[in-house]
Amino acid sequence: MKLYWAPRTRSLRALWVLEEAGAPYERVRLDLSIGEQKSPEFRAINPMAKVPALTDGPVAIAESGAICAYVADTYPAASLAPPLGDPARGRYLQWLFFSPGCIEQAFLVKSANAQVRPESAGFGEFDRVFDVLEAAVATSPWLLGERFSAADVMIGLDLHFGIDIFKLVPSRPVLRAYVDRCLARPALQRAKAIEAAGV
Repeated sequence: MKLYWAPRTRSLRALWVLEEAGAPYERVRLDLSIGEQKSPEFRAINPMAKVPALTDGPVAIAESGAICAYVADTYPAASLAPPLGDPARGRYLQWLFFSPGCIEQAFLVKSANAQVRPESAGFGEFDRVFDVLEAAVATSPWLLGERFSAADVMIGLDLHFGIDIFKLVPSRPVLRAYVDRCLARPALQRAKAIEAAGV
């Protein structure tokens, strides 16, 4: 596998899931400041000209959630996704899509100080997004109970950025504890070290 990435982007999700999976992979850092992501070669991999993107032989994948899903399914021994037929698979997929469909949209509206009608917004209401997440991890360590998954990669980083970096989400005790569990994972610590080193 080859990961095309850049620091301080959603690439951290891909780095984390690859580290969790124990997958062998090569990193190709793109310099966004000089537009390397706009090259014809890279746009053949991701026409949106953004990172992260992943290639695996003839397979090319963009979007961090898709990368997380692909890595989790490609390395089943890492137990990052319930297999097909497992009743937990539906909830797992819901949480994977909850990240871009609800959390990121809520962040965008909040940071732009925009007013949207809840029935018109795909994410509903800002507070409800985080009420739902709080309820999901109030009585268990991870979104799927005792089972850590690639969905925690997506949502754990969303909450870390929303609470700690962008300061868009109030630090509720339950969410704070969940983010701290995520930050304590050795694979995320390795991913953050890779990002900090920039290689």
